[in-house]
Amino acid sequence: MNPQACHKQNLGKHGESLACDYLEKHGYGIIDRNFKARYGEIDIIATKDKILVFIEVKTRINQKYGSPEEAVTPRKIKEVIATAAYYSLLHSDLPTSHRIDVIAIQLFPDRTIQDLRHIENITQ
Repeated sequence: MNPQACHKQNLGKHGESLACDYLEKHGYGIIDRNFKARYGEIDIIATKDKILVFIEVKTRINQKYGSPEEAVTPRKIKEVIATAAYYSLLHSDLPTSHRIDVIAIQLFPDRTIQDLRHIENITQ
């Protein structure tokens, strides 16, 4: 793996851990992370108020490639929807009501949080 890809992967994992901490502090129960299927991957799967929440996390250190939420393209949303449907089929014991959220994290160069935005129900 080249150094840039390794840095990107580490940054993503760090962002997902920060997102989990945020979600748990706000009453979400984390039930799965990095669920992979043929259609794509879901970063975090959680429950809150009897709703199954599929969460895409985007983390950036600078604005070179735009804001974190700008990286959630229509194609990515389609992949998350398909993967979420598959996950729901495999886990019929979980709530049937669901939504897709985005957590956009902007970090300072020392990897502390500059800004964290939780955008709920992005498909509505």
